[in-house]
Amino acid sequence: MRLHLVDGTYELFRAHHSPGPGRSDPHGRDVKATVGVVSSLLSLLDDGDEAVTHLAVTFDNPIESFRNRLFEGYKDSTGVEENLLEQFDLVERATAALGVAVWPMDEYEADDAMATAAVAFCDRVDQVRILTPDKDLGQVVRGEQIVQVDRARRRVVDEAGVTEKLGVPPASVADHLALVGDTADGIPGLPGFGAKTSSRLLTRYGRLEQIPADASDWDVEVRGAARLAETLRERWEDAVLYRDLATLRLDVPLDDDLDDLQWDGVPEGPWHALCDDLGVGRLRDRPNRWADDDT
Repeated sequence: MRLHLVDGTYELFRAHHSPGPGRSDPHGRDVKATVGVVSSLLSLLDDGDEAVTHLAVTFDNPIESFRNRLFEGYKDSTGVEENLLEQFDLVERATAALGVAVWPMDEYEADDAMATAAVAFCDRVDQVRILTPDKDLGQVVRGEQIVQVDRARRRVVDEAGVTEKLGVPPASVADHLALVGDTADGIPGLPGFGAKTSSRLLTRYGRLEQIPADASDWDVEVRGAARLAETLRERWEDAVLYRDLATLRLDVPLDDDLDDLQWDGVPEGPWHALCDDLGVGRLRDRPNRWADDDT
């Protein structure tokens, strides 16, 4: 038994920016991103290698969260095309029409919901598979019990893979992002700290608090150590804030228990109604498993 947790916001943006022409429904709405997401989910549900048994898809709706109150520069909806923003509610309805649990986030983020579910349910399933390439989810990867899946690159990242990819183990991911920044989330990081420097320090010391304040006490070789130590001392409050922004919450109130996430097939009536509404008749018979009760 597996639990698949899908970053619906990532999938929505990826579909919107994918190559190819736009798509409008019979009402004149832009639905390219929505159709892309449901097509991707159908492929996932049909994938014998993924062997989906339990599934939830979570969305940032709105994009803003509690983190925007903590830091003015944190990511928000500024610059996001209006025709994409207008699909946020629609894609949730379309995902639900597949018979899949949908978790819309407002106060928290989709990443927080996936992290909460992964940690809460990992001991009750054979494996949790988090479908997103986002670096911050690496902090909840555990051995091969909780892994990340990058479907676009056909890559599965376990705990060893996180260390290989980021240069630090999962326990140090938030500290690493505090130092080097995360442009996707609007976290600027500290000046002078690159990935290699951060990796060396955190591999040795683990957390920000464990890095000696005086560079003369560092027992790892780092170029420009004195300057970097001074930066960390002077920008300590910023570093702690950035780590807080990067730290995923594990206490998100979720509407469903694990049993509620079992996928029993696509409800035929709601799915056909959605396909007619979106004007995608070619998808009407695409599901290969129908729910016994389509109400």
